[in-house]
Amino acid sequence: MLHTRICDLFGIEKPIVSAPMAGAAGGELAAAVSEAGGLGLIAAMGHEASWLKAQIRLVRERTSRPFGVGFVTHWLPEMPELYEVALSERVPVISHSFIDPSPYMSAALAAGAKVICQVQSVEGALCASAAGVAAIVAQGAEAGGHTGSISMMALVPVVASAVAPLPVIAAGGIADGRALAAALMLGAEGAWIGTAFLASPESLYSPNQKRRILEMSAADTILTRVFDIARGNPWPAHIAGRAARNAFSDRWHGREAELGAAAAEAVADLDAAVRADDVSRRPVWAGEGVGLVSTTRGAGDLVRDIVGEAERVMRERGGQSLTRT
Repeated sequence: MLHTRICDLFGIEKPIVSAPMAGAAGGELAAAVSEAGGLGLIAAMGHEASWLKAQIRLVRERTSRPFGVGFVTHWLPEMPELYEVALSERVPVISHSFIDPSPYMSAALAAGAKVICQVQSVEGALCASAAGVAAIVAQGAEAGGHTGSISMMALVPVVASAVAPLPVIAAGGIADGRALAAALMLGAEGAWIGTAFLASPESLYSPNQKRRILEMSAADTILTRVFDIARGNPWPAHIAGRAARNAFSDRWHGREAELGAAAAEAVADLDAAVRADDVSRRPVWAGEGVGLVSTTRGAGDLVRDIVGEAERVMRERGGQSLTRT
């Protein structure tokens, strides 16, 4: 059985963490992943406190296993209220992205939570390590949604070396057991997986978004800032978003200065596309691992299959031990 240090750290059976994907990762997905032995995370971004509380309680109705809540901390307007919900509900794991987690550590630790921080650089990893997090997610540019510019293959080894012995979880393009096995060989203790779950029945993606995911290849994604520029979202300059290429990105990618001047028109176009669930224009966030997502599978089955495939690959190709101490 594949067992790494993050299994002991979080009290889970399988070294899989489901990414807290805004618009996709609610309580149903988190519960399914956790019940299958992984660590399921709820995405707090873009929701009210009442929604988050309901999702946390939904998870607890469906599983007694560990789970967590993820925050895009650096600009989330509702952050203080949502964070208080997570703490008051005694969520076992809290995840931060795109920020120094130091200001939030004492409250989380006092509430008994373990803290994860997702980073896109060695500098970010060292900052999170100094803050006292329990584990670091090294997110490569293959990842869906917002990410940096360094590939997972290059980033994970240098982050693992820089913060050792702190456990590192690999993110970016991991959608099957072969990729999980590769991440472990790079020095990671597990995988942070998002795109593979987007078409699952438990995902909050709409039917149109799920159909788009199932028909995509890796070449159909684009790393771009156009969706954020149109909406005026204050992401750091080194962060862009990986999404399905569509008519909106084809029109504006490479014309960011013009887009800024036409933001009112562009955001109206995006809002209309979201209301109509028109995936030819609305953002459908997805990573380069999307080419491996071709069928609708339950999230629990995906967790079990990814780990099972990784175990087979490591036995057959590397003769590697399946337990890390």
